[in-house]
Amino acid sequence: MVHVLCLNPSIMTTWVPTAYRTHTLGELQTHGAELVGKDVTVIGFMEANRGKGAICFVDLRDGTGKTQVFLKADNIGEEALDTVQRMTRESTLQFTGTVALKRPPKVKEGEPTPPPAYEVLATSVNVIARAEAPLPLGVTDNVKVELDTRLDNRFLDLRRAHVNAMFRLRGKVLQYGREHLITEGFVETHTPKIVATATEGGADLFPMQYFDRPAFLNQSPQLFKQLCMSGGLERVFEIGPAFRAEKSDTYRHLAEFISFDIECSWANDDDVMGVLERMLHHIWKSVAEDEESQNLIDVINAFREEQGEELVEVIVPELPFPRVEYDDAIRIIKEKGGSIEWGDDIDAENSDLLAQDLPQFYFLPRWPMSLKPFYIHQIEGEIGSTGEQLSRGFDLNFGRDEMTSGGQREHRIDVLIDNLRDMDLDPEEFEFYVAGFRHGVPPHAGWGLGVERILMKLTGAKNVRETVLFPRDLRRYCP
Repeated sequence: MVHVLCLNPSIMTTWVPTAYRTHTLGELQTHGAELVGKDVTVIGFMEANRGKGAICFVDLRDGTGKTQVFLKADNIGEEALDTVQRMTRESTLQFTGTVALKRPPKVKEGEPTPPPAYEVLATSVNVIARAEAPLPLGVTDNVKVELDTRLDNRFLDLRRAHVNAMFRLRGKVLQYGREHLITEGFVETHTPKIVATATEGGADLFPMQYFDRPAFLNQSPQLFKQLCMSGGLERVFEIGPAFRAEKSDTYRHLAEFISFDIECSWANDDDVMGVLERMLHHIWKSVAEDEESQNLIDVINAFREEQGEELVEVIVPELPFPRVEYDDAIRIIKEKGGSIEWGDDIDAENSDLLAQDLPQFYFLPRWPMSLKPFYIHQIEGEIGSTGEQLSRGFDLNFGRDEMTSGGQREHRIDVLIDNLRDMDLDPEEFEFYVAGFRHGVPPHAGWGLGVERILMKLTGAKNVRETVLFPRDLRRYCP
């Protein structure tokens, strides 16, 4: 069974006619009653054609839906009809014709009558681009395609309804996240992606040549967001790329990703955890309540059902999210039989134990300072159960998976320089950053959250590469 993505233009930005079409195919189905008897020009990909001799039926698809086009030799000429009948699947065709009510299919007694559908009675056809055959992957065929094949041919993969729906939904997530941060007083900004030194230390950097000097692709906007706090931009956010040269080839690691990043003055870790949970609540709530977003989820679920996979349900998380401090998390894991010691990172296997009672979002605050970057704030007078210094750093998990980390930043220059040295980093290499703290900086906090990981949880995607148009990882940098 083929499921067709058909978005409702009445709840979208108004479509404006272009040089190639007067209406989208989605408009024909949602506003067909108003268009019956009127001339239209439509364009799209030919999924299939049926019929020989003097007639032909074409299934035409664009990014908004699908429509049947009816062709008769008497109306378009025998030569044009023959051209269409010999046309390859996925070729781009333009039709001009009249909108008509499509003959309803026969239904068995007791079955519901389907809603009215509309077709185009063609009076002319124009072949825009002929598709080569065979196709490298099927667009409408219900055949399992390996992920590598899909990514090698992403231009065709995107024509598949559930894949197209994924990236439309990604756009909605970006919209919902942005609009929520703006309502909380955050100002959108952009920080440089070419930097002179590491943001977080370590070797996970992509080196590059910047004119006659060495440079790197930025791991994170972290340090530059903090400099905005020094300059009096009290609440900033950015939606942009970050680059990590981690040699990790897993289902959730990428070398390039897009993240929401915020920074907030006069705030601690608890304050920005509040911003994060409210933004995620808004995204989930908007997806659950918005008709177009739900349509996209339905298309994704239709494909999952065909593949025998569990259907996605958008469950709006309750506020506030649970908070399980690091000390308590270690204790809970041990009580459940996990192998872990205080001061260890919490890996996926041990996160599975926490997720038994926490299947959705939850925070893990108050991590040991030794496990956090140099810029994270220490909690004065607070130590863990083994006597180690605690930090104002936190993680956000969804079940077993870490979603992001954040925390309050160190704003005291003397402590900041000590932290750099304690982590074997040279303060002189971070002078551009340290200089911003010499003249008084507000206490501030922030976080960064990858858009791809949000999409994984919303759509049930098993690999982060499914949520990225053209992923970059350990093996792939083309196309």
